[in-house]
Amino acid sequence: MRLERSIPAEALDAIRAPLLAAGAVATDAPVLQPLGLLLDLTGEAMRARLFVVSGDGGEEAALRPDFTVAVARQHFSARSENGGGGAGRYRYEGKAFRVAPRGSDRAEEFLQIGIEAFEAGDPVAADAEIAALAWAASAAGGRDDLSLILGDVSLFAAFVDSLDLAAPLAARLKRAFAKPRQLKAELDGDVEQPTGEESRIASLLAGLPEAEASAVLQELWSLAGIEPVGGRRPAEIAHRLVERAEAAKAGRLDAEQAAKVRAFLAVSDRPDAALDAIAALAGPNGAALKAAVAGWRSRLSGLAARGVPLDRVTLAAAFGRAFGYYDGYLFEVRSSALGDERPLAAGGRYDGLPGKLGAETNTGAVGFMVRPARAYAGGGE
Repeated sequence: MRLERSIPAEALDAIRAPLLAAGAVATDAPVLQPLGLLLDLTGEAMRARLFVVSGDGGEEAALRPDFTVAVARQHFSARSENGGGGAGRYRYEGKAFRVAPRGSDRAEEFLQIGIEAFEAGDPVAADAEIAALAWAASAAGGRDDLSLILGDVSLFAAFVDSLDLAAPLAARLKRAFAKPRQLKAELDGDVEQPTGEESRIASLLAGLPEAEASAVLQELWSLAGIEPVGGRRPAEIAHRLVERAEAAKAGRLDAEQAAKVRAFLAVSDRPDAALDAIAALAGPNGAALKAAVAGWRSRLSGLAARGVPLDRVTLAAAFGRAFGYYDGYLFEVRSSALGDERPLAAGGRYDGLPGKLGAETNTGAVGFMVRPARAYAGGGE
């Protein structure tokens, strides 16, 4: 297990200070998290980054790769026991664990501090506050080469809706946003089409709720005496087959539509200029995109009012994060000395996560984490 360098106590205190002032309740969360749930929420691409162990009862679990899912599970579980979803703002500090990237099988153990907020109210103002806190904590580490990159999954969704595509095609394109290979296939018109036996099974499953589709697939395997291999669960396979059935009906982007999507994804500039470029790309149904752009201008005003220097901010339309539960605003604080692959802080909005955890709530969900060892100017991490 590779450990981070330790940093001086006074540096950690400085990085921690903005979070202590943010009105959040201190919390912790179990180190062991259900592997299946994490994969369902973050996507199969994250499997290689998870540190998998045998949990209680022999079931596979993962050491928490970050705190977002763990804190959300804890919050909504407790609220459910008390009869509701409810609001809450939590501050955490503890170790997270991931397998190192770039083909290494080494595990990383590193300190994270952060805030997860489940609150009603103005999401634009909350987004600005959370990113400003992440910036302040990162800057407190003493680095003078920081930048902030912004993105928005929902901005891409609003842009896609403006193009007036067939509903299945629009849905498929939105799902591909955080999956570069899949998105490239969409733009190149190289989308897989189910055929033969696979197509008939997919069509059968497509009209069923996901849990029922999974049960049908298990029953088919049982009748045929088949044992699935490769570690994929019936729910995953059923979901993939249904997606491919929908793909067959959805068609493909035409050349003009693909060119517009490529132009959107190429936008990366100072925020006001980026928003102007995005607005100019709107298709015939641009009302939702116009509203999203207006919300972004308010968000930028909120960032500036909280001390974030907008001349160090870039809005990149194609920016996404590996964790698949983010469904709105996204950001990373970066240092030019460390490079784009090692952000000091990261976070965003994940309003859909509580529902995926089975919670009934009218609160939003947004948060961020900071890695103090990266934020500290005297560290080499």
